[in-house]
Amino acid sequence: MFRKQIELIKDNQKNLENKSVLIVGAGGLGNVVATELSCIGLKNIYIMDFDEIEIHNIHRQFQFNKMDVGSKKAKILAKKIDRCSRSNIRSFCEKFEDFNKKIDLIIDCTDNFEVRKKIDKFAKYKNIPWLYSSVEAWIGQVCLFKEKNLDIFNISSNHKVAGVLPAMVGIVGSIEAMLATKYLAGLKVEFDKLIYIDFSENLKINTFKL
Repeated sequence: MFRKQIELIKDNQKNLENKSVLIVGAGGLGNVVATELSCIGLKNIYIMDFDEIEIHNIHRQFQFNKMDVGSKKAKILAKKIDRCSRSNIRSFCEKFEDFNKKIDLIIDCTDNFEVRKKIDKFAKYKNIPWLYSSVEAWIGQVCLFKEKNLDIFNISSNHKVAGVLPAMVGIVGSIEAMLATKYLAGLKVEFDKLIYIDFSENLKINTFKL
């Protein structure tokens, strides 16, 4: 099943089969990340989100359709990716603080700064890394945090997020999924290094050591 993938990561496939991740947020980024990670052979994928699907979500949250409006995002996303995955897929609709499963990585797919602060605190407490991502207008950001924390961004908690395009969500989500794959497989990754994608004019991708 993973023949083409194993050509790249070889024996590291065994590492993936023993790894578990928590994806916080089942919206645009969560749809991309959960779908792509469900195809690589992880042991467990936990998806957390207590929001319900709304009609305006569908243009960038491609696993959802009009029939799903009003249902819990986490439950619908888990159900749909479970159809073609060997991973154990579970949804959680309770508070982040109530989660008690053993995990190797937390993946932020939210658009909420207060939730990100809770993720950061929880990851530090559990001594595990976490993947930050954000999409706003023509800008995307991804960072695999380990030693540094979210305070370096100095973002106001009442910051209002601008519009979002589906393609930008796809690009950032795929970068996040790729970083997660490499880390979980035991391949070389750089921690605490921000990837900054700017499509406002010509495409620019920069990295910054935090």
